[in-house]
Amino acid sequence: MSEKVLIAQDVHKAFSLGETSLEVLKGINLEVEKGELVTLLGPSGAGKSTLLNVLGGISCPTFGNVYLNGSDLYQMTDSDLSVVRNQKIGFVFQFYNLMPDFTALENVMLPAFIAGKDAAERAKELLNELGLGSRMQHRPGELSGGEQQRVGLARALINNPDILLADEPTGNLDTENANLLIELFVRINLTKKQTIVLVTHNMEFARLSKRIIEMRDGKVV
Repeated sequence: MSEKVLIAQDVHKAFSLGETSLEVLKGINLEVEKGELVTLLGPSGAGKSTLLNVLGGISCPTFGNVYLNGSDLYQMTDSDLSVVRNQKIGFVFQFYNLMPDFTALENVMLPAFIAGKDAAERAKELLNELGLGSRMQHRPGELSGGEQQRVGLARALINNPDILLADEPTGNLDTENANLLIELFVRINLTKKQTIVLVTHNMEFARLSKRIIEMRDGKVV
């Protein structure tokens, strides 16, 4: 029997621009089942990143509901939602968002530290799995773009999240590193049964996922 990890119901998102309003999401409905690798595909400006932020509890929808394992994210208190973002949702960003003064190992451990967990051994295990065993004590400025993004992926996985959300994770990488990263996402999905929603505008990468959700002009097409 399928288990729905994430459900979005009639999600709208508008931004105020002075006296006008720009509607970016126009009634999104989607469901993601446990263990799926789903790609949100579409051109720039389609609303993919905005939707990912809404799904991840970062940006409150103007209208609609988002459920993670049956709990409505936007009916939670701010403190409860912060706990969910830290422990239940893993984020991988296009621009890495690593702490420049922390080592790779410290960056990976940070979400676990915030959650009150001692995860040094798991962090080392993840970095080894992602081919960064010899780079643990290096700071982001000493790592290549591909290495920094793999650190970001390890950080997203440290708390064993229910779902991993990745926003254009290959956007800043060359072809070789982009291919390596996408292979890692596919491998993690297959071997760990990790549920993943990945935003991209690259059809080649999207074809590797189990399901493609195409977006255009704020709608699922």
